Amino acid sequence: MKTKLSLILLAVMLLAACGPKAGPTPAGTLAPIQSGEDKVSIANFAFDPGTLTITTGTTVTWTNNDTASHNVTDDDGSWGSNRLAKGDTFSFTFTKPGTFSYHCGVHPSMTATITVVAP
Repeated sequence: MKTKLSLILLAVMLLAACGPKAGPTPAGTLAPIQSGEDKVSIANFAFDPGTLTITTGTTVTWTNNDTASHNVTDDDGSWGSNRLAKGDTFSFTFTKPGTFSYHCGVHPSMTATITVVAP
């Protein structure tokens, strides 16, 4: 019995050693995406994902996958796109930390949030 338990313990330790080496993420937080590029889909009159956490320096690209036209507008009006027809894209690079709420100016009930954190 002791030998069987030792073998099981050894197998568990070996399998654990083969896993990813990333450090733990504190409970209740999302691991930020590394700076680079991320995508948001506009479909079914919604932004997907509706909440996104990124690091400073990340460029987010929105793609309109709806048949209706939409736009992307920061709630404070500091950045935004023109109207996007189906298949059109808009990109914006986030250079400072903060929480940025945005909406579709054509359909104001469409809302989403991007949280930008320092790397």
